[in-house]
Parts: sequence; C-alpha cells; structure tokens
Amino acid sequence: MVKNRIYFDNCCLNRPYDDQSVSNIHLEAVAKLFIQNEILNKTYELAWSFMIDYEISFNPFNDRKIALSNWKKIAVVDVDPIDEILIKGRELADKLIYKKDALHIACAIKAGCEYFLTTNSKLLCINIPEINMINPLDFLRQCF
Repeated sequence: MVKNRIYFDNCCLNRPYDDQSVSNIHLEAVAKLFIQNEILNKTYELAWSFMIDYEISFNPFNDRKIALSNWKKIAVVDVDPIDEILIKGRELADKLIYKKDALHIACAIKAGCEYFLTTNSKLLCINIPEINMINPLDFLRQCF
C-alpha cells in the first residue's frame, strides 16, 4: 500500500456530472473536485485502470469522456487486466459485490492504493481489509 495513493471508481469520477440540486450529491461533487485539485498539487497520487477506461468508454457524452479520460495522464500507475486482478475480482464478487465494482477494487488494491473513493453506499458497507473504502466527503473529514 502506498500512502496517499487513491483510486476513484466510476460513480465518484462522474459525481460532478450528477444532479447538483441534491445536497449530498453537490457536497460529494465539491469534495471530489477538491481531492482532484490535491492530486494536481501532488498531495495525493492517482491510480488508474483498464476498468476506468472501460466504463468511461460507455459514457454517452463525448465531452465528459474526454474530460474524465484526461485524468489518466495524471495517474502514477495504470493497472492492466492481468490474471491476478481477475482472481481477486472473483474473490471480491463472492462477497456479493457487483463484478465491475469487484474489478475496480481489485485494481485499486493491485495499484497499492491506500484509499478507494466511491459514492456507492452499498460498497461503503463492505469491509475490504486491503484498502480503505471511503466516500469523498468522509475522506476530506478524515484526511484534512
């Protein structure tokens, strides 16, 4: 695990594009954007993966695809779909985690991330010993 290395799952990456009239969504979006700024300031390292690329490819908005994909250039590590990831993903899926989410988590673990940032409340209820599963707002409360 690398101190201060983080991984955003797809729902967290896209939070600023969600309905900002909902207060918790707006606060999570602001928190996520603040964390991105801290990545640019080198306070945190960003990890990327083939799963992020895969999910971004399905975004129906081309401007969002481009904006999100540009963060790949900032990432210090980019995880490929190797057998180790697929095995860990299956193990995590056995904990009733959706397969895509399980693969994201497996990628974050492989990348040596300390934090897995998500806005998915179901994922936040699952204990994964290898990584800190955390909402962007709680991340700010804990780390700043």
